[in-house]
Amino acid sequence: MRSPKLSAAIAASFLAVAPVSASAEIVGKVGVDWTGNDILVDAVPDPEVSGITCHVTYFDRSVIDRLRKGNWFEDPSNNSIACRQTGPIEIGDINLSQSGEEVFRAGLSLIWKKLVVTRIYDRKNDTLIYLIHSRQLTDGSAKMAISTIPLFGQQVIWKNGKPK
Repeated sequence: MRSPKLSAAIAASFLAVAPVSASAEIVGKVGVDWTGNDILVDAVPDPEVSGITCHVTYFDRSVIDRLRKGNWFEDPSNNSIACRQTGPIEIGDINLSQSGEEVFRAGLSLIWKKLVVTRIYDRKNDTLIYLIHSRQLTDGSAKMAISTIPLFGQQVIWKNGKPK
């Protein structure tokens, strides 16, 4: 299970972005040491693109680890993402700009750090790109990962028509 602190931070994050944020479901939990640190795996469906599910991994620090190492309110920025087609693809009203659109956000600290998944549409290559990274208030993080869903040759329904 998630720590109460992380659950509260994630709940607060969902409330802050409820209209645009997907909801995650824990589908895996792997213990990594005797102190109770875990790697969690969440399934995150894209709220505007049905048929796509991203699996996101992140580190959940235990109370023992927080007491032993300090830095009580923060989890590491280490994360990973893999997105795949899990059903018929139907694309709703998505942001088509180069900056893309945030589709998921969860707290990695009480206030300062967020885990973010952003969707970007690559028109030239007809591909959806999912970028996972940490957003921090003061120092950006270079830790990131991407996953892509090529749409070429797929039966894709665009609710608003395929962009030119």
